[in-house]
Amino acid sequence: MRFIFGRKKTPAVPGRLIAGLGNPGNEYAATRHNIGFRCINHLAKKHGISVKQSQCQAQMGTGPIDSNHIILAKPKTYMNLSGKSVKSLMQRYKITPQDLIVIHDDMDIPLGRIRLYSGGGAGGHRGIESIYDHLGTRDLVRVRVGIGRPPEHMDPVAFVLSEFLPGEVEVVERVIRLVGEAVEALLNEDLTAAMNRFNQRREAEIPCDQGRAAPEQ
Repeated sequence: MRFIFGRKKTPAVPGRLIAGLGNPGNEYAATRHNIGFRCINHLAKKHGISVKQSQCQAQMGTGPIDSNHIILAKPKTYMNLSGKSVKSLMQRYKITPQDLIVIHDDMDIPLGRIRLYSGGGAGGHRGIESIYDHLGTRDLVRVRVGIGRPPEHMDPVAFVLSEFLPGEVEVVERVIRLVGEAVEALLNEDLTAAMNRFNQRREAEIPCDQGRAAPEQ
């Protein structure tokens, strides 16, 4: 019998990039604009993926979600320059726009709802505008997470940089888990099937007995 020693196992190459958008710093951790970061934290915790590496101006990590080897990333460039970090990660890991999923807040969607979407206009979201500008394409999948509209006479910028109200916290935690389920579906199904499952689903359908999703950095 012949044994061969010293042969190294080839590491899995990530095939998808999941980027959650937000702003770095503890002062922004619990704000509406940072719900993309919180969704990445939830996915990382659920699937045992450490997102402590610093690469390409992002806090990131790689690992498996089901049978998919993916990258989870939180760009640390501030929201308006998110595209710089996302493009750099894509170039480093040879990720195509079709294999990119971006999770971000959206004022045009009620709190507790999400929309899976391919391309489309940025709707004034500076992080999405930055990604479009840097990639030169809109051909990517977006998970739009509703944060609701600002109260009358409130500046929209002040609204997205505000924290969720105490009465909204439970809904936010449940919708973060819904985003996790939607991302898993996007990795294992085609976009149309995932859209049909999640675009009309309300947060109230999510089981309430699961763990809380903390606003980590």
